[in-house]
Amino acid sequence: MFDLALLIGRFQPVHSGHVALLRHALAQARRVLVIAGSAHQARTPRNPFTWQERAAMLLGAAPEAGAQRLYVLPVRDYYDQTRWADAVRAAVAPHAGAGARIALVGHFKDASSSYLDWFPDWQLVSLPRQGGMDATRIRDAWLGALPPPAPGTTHPPAELDAALDAALAPLLPDLPPPTQARLRAAAHTPAYAELQREWQMLREYRSEWACAPYPPVFVTVDALLLCQGKVLLIRRAQAPGRGLLALPGGFIEPRETLWQSCLRELAEETHCTLPEATLRAALRDVAVFDHPERSQRGRVISHVHCFDLGDAALPEVRGGDDASAAQWVDVAALAALEDQFHDDHFHILDHFLGLNLGRASAQGIRQADVAPMVVP
Repeated sequence: MFDLALLIGRFQPVHSGHVALLRHALAQARRVLVIAGSAHQARTPRNPFTWQERAAMLLGAAPEAGAQRLYVLPVRDYYDQTRWADAVRAAVAPHAGAGARIALVGHFKDASSSYLDWFPDWQLVSLPRQGGMDATRIRDAWLGALPPPAPGTTHPPAELDAALDAALAPLLPDLPPPTQARLRAAAHTPAYAELQREWQMLREYRSEWACAPYPPVFVTVDALLLCQGKVLLIRRAQAPGRGLLALPGGFIEPRETLWQSCLRELAEETHCTLPEATLRAALRDVAVFDHPERSQRGRVISHVHCFDLGDAALPEVRGGDDASAAQWVDVAALAALEDQFHDDHFHILDHFLGLNLGRASAQGIRQADVAPMVVP
């Protein structure tokens, strides 16, 4: 019997395979700690549920006899293997006494399961795949139950409920009741229609290059412009990430250098009219962000140019092109906006500015913290 068993995943959403792993973990250890990954992000088709919502699904699906021994903790993605593994260890440390025997429970599904090899001091309990369900299939059925409504509108409730019943019916044996309840309740929120539109856009986007001999690699640029302790951000006008905060930037054009592309995107999206010489003098760093999962659109590698104008007057800005708005935001206010950022742009800001993400992600959730969830 282990002192502590760990289960790590995104659980977007929780299904029967997750519950089988959870049951095995509870049978192996006195206490079980579940790490809910991809925490503190904006809702997207890939991550439609907050970590608290996923914790409620996990705790509600746990066997009653073991639920009191279960604790769910959030961990950010970080888009950095070493930093993510350190964050997992930091989350586990307060729950494991000196000399504790720790088991890491999981199964190798594909390359996304490589993290199971990153903790050699914990004993790996590797299991075969538990059932044939995967969360992507569930999300596709849920988001594709009806065609996305027109912007600014939502589906009629009765029509939506009927479509959801039909779409989810083949999956019900693999959906625990708390997951069924969350899927149905979430479909009646404004966020659902926006997720549907983004999901449909991404499907169409990928279909355009589906016949390529190999998946394309996209090259983008972003501009991080600082002035008087503020950073210049935009609100995205289009999917993916419509309405979310982001750095001004975009795809490099065929006849541009990275530098030229960065200046063009900055001008187009913010109407910032600073001379090239001023920006060249203000350039402090260029960093490449290339994590394979950083963008939902596919393999996107971004070259981020960091500029600092010091105490100069704030340039006038306004949204343009793919930006519905442009605004100067105090650097001190960024940490509170984490769940409003597109893709990994919050973590890009953290890379350059050090936003104090070494702190604990958040307090975890126990069974006593969760209200019972039932299927309507």
